[in-house]
Amino acid sequence: MALPPEARSRTEAVLAPLPDHRRTTFALRVARWWDDLVAGLAPYPDPPAVAARVLELAAAAYRDRDEELHLLDQRRSLEPDWFQRPDVVGYAGYAERLTEEGTLTALAGLADHLTGLGVRYLHLMPLLQPRPAPNDGGYAVADYRSVREDLGSMDDLRALTARLRERGISVCLDLVLNHVAREHAWARAAREGEEHYRRYFHVYPDREVPDAYERTLLEVFPDFAPGNFTWDEELEGWVWTTFNYYQWDLAWDNPDVFAELADVILFLANQGVEVLRLDAIAFIWKRMGTQCQNEPEVHQLTQALRALARITAPALVFKAEAIVGPNEVVHYLGRGQHHGKVSDLAYHNSLMVQIWSMLASGDARLATHALGRFPAVPATTAWITYLRCHDDIGWAIDDDDARSVMVDGHGHRTFLSDYYSGEFPGSGATGLVFQHNPLTGDRRISGSAASLSGLERALELVDGAVDEEGAAEAEHAVDEAVARLLLGYAVVYGFGGIPVIWSGDEIASLGDPDWDQVPEHAADNRWVHRPRLDPEEVDAARTAPESAAGRVLRGMQHLARTRASLPHLHASVGAKVVAAPDAAVFVVVRRHPVGTMVQLYNLTAGPRSVPGWWLREQGLSVDRTVDALNGYPPSLTADGSVYLSTYQPVWLVRA
Repeated sequence: MALPPEARSRTEAVLAPLPDHRRTTFALRVARWWDDLVAGLAPYPDPPAVAARVLELAAAAYRDRDEELHLLDQRRSLEPDWFQRPDVVGYAGYAERLTEEGTLTALAGLADHLTGLGVRYLHLMPLLQPRPAPNDGGYAVADYRSVREDLGSMDDLRALTARLRERGISVCLDLVLNHVAREHAWARAAREGEEHYRRYFHVYPDREVPDAYERTLLEVFPDFAPGNFTWDEELEGWVWTTFNYYQWDLAWDNPDVFAELADVILFLANQGVEVLRLDAIAFIWKRMGTQCQNEPEVHQLTQALRALARITAPALVFKAEAIVGPNEVVHYLGRGQHHGKVSDLAYHNSLMVQIWSMLASGDARLATHALGRFPAVPATTAWITYLRCHDDIGWAIDDDDARSVMVDGHGHRTFLSDYYSGEFPGSGATGLVFQHNPLTGDRRISGSAASLSGLERALELVDGAVDEEGAAEAEHAVDEAVARLLLGYAVVYGFGGIPVIWSGDEIASLGDPDWDQVPEHAADNRWVHRPRLDPEEVDAARTAPESAAGRVLRGMQHLARTRASLPHLHASVGAKVVAAPDAAVFVVVRRHPVGTMVQLYNLTAGPRSVPGWWLREQGLSVDRTVDALNGYPPSLTADGSVYLSTYQPVWLVRA
């Protein structure tokens, strides 16, 4: 489909101040991406008209883009796989909790620590201006174009992205697509009676339509935000509020909303942001009789947004925050007609859940089956893999997956909640129950990775030991907790995609004992695993390498160095999970043109082994392999099996 002449003339007028080569580049990008843009706008009555409208926004943003960012666009166009490469490690945390000062300016001082971990991708949790507390941890945005005053200004953000870019670190920000705060200018205008802005939201005069929707909708926060609609006196209507009463869902069936958010995306790209986490993207399209998640229009509109970004700022990539099942999440990376045309990155939430499940059960069968049924994703995309994040852990164990390996799904979810809240006999975990639903028995879990691995309780045993025998047992418990934590991260680093460290995990941070002392946090125990990154603890881990924190820090640095040396871990090559003869060993196989890589993970505190004949069937001969994690041939038993010690990861490649 050709660009309409009137649209061409309007964009040419916008770009008139630019030199010829800049205008030519823009025209070439439009020629490349125009059809994808129009096709993605199919949910609207007149897609070409909407496309022409937002193309003017793209032209204005392109005109105003800094020269340094234009150069970055050219570089990224020549290396579009930059985020898929094995030397990319991610790091995530709340911007105000990463430094003592808690400002954007101070964050530049974290660069040495990050580069020591191999970090090239930094996700700063919500820093755009939210409503006053409560604000869902910053996800109730009142102004997309302002930074929180306590953090600094938009000028500070631009300066930070530039300084980190010099160190090879790309900044990722959250962009909440599904809703805005009740205090946002659009919502204020709607409350003041402006019909134009009232149409930005889903507003109903009575409960007839909301009740019809509620029949099939789920509740995200059943404890403190039941239901999906809120009566607003000023609005004189029921407004859709999926998450909290103060977060109003946007009406994406209105093309004005699309244009507004498209302009916001281009604005943030011009601040030097290289990755946008599209928050709550699964919820943006509403359809009666459904759960109003993962509707086809979500992927169409994401394609349109991505095409617009490719025209203006090709350095920008999208990350979908869609915590949904395997058959749904792959659509956020592109399936069918949207193959490779939507988000570039997506969270592999199932991997996180299955790692904790394996560490609790010592059994890989459920994980192998569940992860093995993930469809292939486009070779131009990548998973975000992680052991922990800012959120709770919901035990997304599918009943059919569980039945396939002779496990009761409900029973296993109950076991995991018991285990990680420390209620199960023998568990060393110290997690907290989050959002207990007595009707379903669902109990999600909060807690730091170290605490869930048993380190917090193990260190308490060390402090409470009264004799040598007790001290030895306590130190053994510390050793096992450290090994479990590093094993979990070894799976994350070895699976492919971008492995992301949740802030503090690299120094084995425990739960924040004062998480509930901030009034707006007191009802949300997820703050227990969002502690401030203490520079003294970072220094202590660095200077005391034999401490638990020091061992974890060295282990994480070593994983990053090893990973960067292995082309097998490029994200264009998919990970295949394979059932080992021993169910206590989790296996990942990666078949890259340079050769096969077989990863073995012992899920138990006891020794395990994997037969040499079985490894030959996977494409490796044990007598001609090396464990990339230590640079030596693997340890073998008398019968030629690969020996695995307590919670040991082994990455086998051809010698």
